[in-house]
This record gives sequence, C-alpha cells and structure tokens, in this order.
Amino acid sequence: MPAQNILANLFVTLYNNEARRKSNCIILPTSKLGIEVLKTLQKDGYIGEFEHIDDKRGGKFKIELLAKITKCGAISPRFKVKNTEYNDWEQQYLPAYNRGMLLVTTNQGVMSHHDAVNKGLGGFLIGYVY
Repeated sequence: MPAQNILANLFVTLYNNEARRKSNCIILPTSKLGIEVLKTLQKDGYIGEFEHIDDKRGGKFKIELLAKITKCGAISPRFKVKNTEYNDWEQQYLPAYNRGMLLVTTNQGVMSHHDAVNKGLGGFLIGYVY
C-alpha cells in the first residue's frame, strides 16, 4: 500500500530507528521536500550524512543516525504561521524554550524556525524535532 504522507513516514521511521539505537536507517519512498528536510536536520546536527538512492521505484534515503533525536514528528495540517507567532507554536510542540526546532517551509525553502525568525519570514509548519 502506498504511503499517504511521505513526510510523516520520514519522521516516524527516524524516531523508531533512533529509539532502537540503530546507527543508520533506510527510508522509502522519497520526495523533494524530504531531501530539504533532511538537509535542514543535517545542518543543525540531528543526523549525519544521508544518501539518496534512485532505484526507479520511488527512491530511498540511507541516513546515518547520531542518536541526537529524542522526539520528532510531522505537523498536520500544515498551519500557517507569521514571523511573530513562533513562540506560541514553540510552546505547543517543543519541551523547552531553547530545546529543539520547528521545521518551516517558506518562500526561501525549508528552514528551522530560528532561521526564519532571523530572516523575518513566516510560512507553513511541517514538523518538529528535539
């Protein structure tokens, strides 16, 4: 059966493999949004190197895990957020003020909410990780 929400599948697979203390995982299928999310997670140090494998059947991600993810998940529906409203959403999804990040898709690409605040951008919430 095909995956309904590829982004939610990505977060659930990451969380399950981190909880089992695996050193790497394979996620399938892939998407362009998934690549951008993984780049953001890698930039902030939550995951190590990842590789996109195109097998002509939807593709795969092979991801190196660093055991730094306590909890992660997709936010559905994708709520619209202004650049002044991030504190309210932080209180809802994150355990503490400076712990973790919200993933936001903006007109300049996928980024953490910290980067979006610094750039003064709003967007749509797509996930959280801490």
